Amino acid sequence: MISLAGRDILHSWSKFVLTGFGLGLLIGVTLSMAGIYRGMVDDAHVLLNNSGADLWVVQKDTQGPYAESSSLRDDTYRTVRGMEGVARAANVTYFTMQVRQGDTDVRAMVVGFEPGQPGEPGFLVAGRHITRNHYEAVADVKTGFQIGDTLRIRRHHYTVVGLTRRMVSSGGDPMVFIPLKDAQEAQFLKDNDAIVNDRARTAANPTLNRPGVPGLLEAVQASQSSNHNVNAVLVQLREGADPEAVAEPIRRWKHLQVFTRAQMEDILVAKLIATSAKQIGMFLVILSIVSAAIVAFIIYTMTLGKLREIAVLKLIGTRNRTIAGMILQQALGLGVIGFIVGKTAATLWAPVFPKYVLLQTQDAVTGFVIVMVICALASTLAIRVALKVDPAEAIG
Repeated sequence: MISLAGRDILHSWSKFVLTGFGLGLLIGVTLSMAGIYRGMVDDAHVLLNNSGADLWVVQKDTQGPYAESSSLRDDTYRTVRGMEGVARAANVTYFTMQVRQGDTDVRAMVVGFEPGQPGEPGFLVAGRHITRNHYEAVADVKTGFQIGDTLRIRRHHYTVVGLTRRMVSSGGDPMVFIPLKDAQEAQFLKDNDAIVNDRARTAANPTLNRPGVPGLLEAVQASQSSNHNVNAVLVQLREGADPEAVAEPIRRWKHLQVFTRAQMEDILVAKLIATSAKQIGMFLVILSIVSAAIVAFIIYTMTLGKLREIAVLKLIGTRNRTIAGMILQQALGLGVIGFIVGKTAATLWAPVFPKYVLLQTQDAVTGFVIVMVICALASTLAIRVALKVDPAEAIG
């Protein structure tokens, strides 16, 4: 039986190899789609790990700071730091924008943090950490920036002093870290014309510009031009502290929303990328159906081309089980060739994707089993045709 299948494959090896190559490209796309989903999940976990937080304190009734917008006063961290079980608490801001460098711009998540506190990049691959209070930045290598480059974020320019790796948002955008005060200004910064217009409106308001109250107008304008908001407070707990036990008093007495790591993972994975996961799942189903159709068509065509040979085999006493096994082996051989080509292709082109593609061995093993099952099912049509062949056709 093995000899018969092998000889038949050698007889039409070019068609067999080309079909396996085409099927392999489909399998490679399928493995890549699974890798894209795995990469999205890994990006979410990397984002949480890089924050260094055990709890996320955000605006009440929001799911910030990653899934929704959140705004807190920047003195909130002081009250949080005084809660039992809290080791460290620090402000942080997150906002996504086009960071400009020369004539090009890169979409990145800009992170405002306090040096030495949660939210700081955990490690550098080159350069140094930020040491000045203004106008220095640390960028992920995925941005393409180099040490010494000058970036423009809103109106101000920043010098890249350090590079880090795998610091990305949940959407895969690389991060750029700048001092917290600069990030607060950049996130809520108004353009010059808007500032001039606001000052004119304030001066024209008689309740804010009273003739008998000197200094009132200047104080109001100063408050309007400064920002004291942040997006979240990152909290690190003392060793042995229960996250939920620490979070509950903050929710009750500080009237804030607090998420533990498990809850934040659920927001990022189960909610934020849920639609993308469903879409990727639909593509996987479609690609599986197309792969099955290709295998079925090729094996069916090859079987039709040797009906007389099958009739001769039946005439000399070959059992139906042997004939069915020959066709099944051809289908499985096609699947093996396709999987090898697909796995190789997916491994080669995965680094080229703009988003992180995580190819796991477990997914490859599962994919191989599914390919074999699809090929086996696809061969049933050709097997049915072969088993209906009349031995008399060999001498007809």
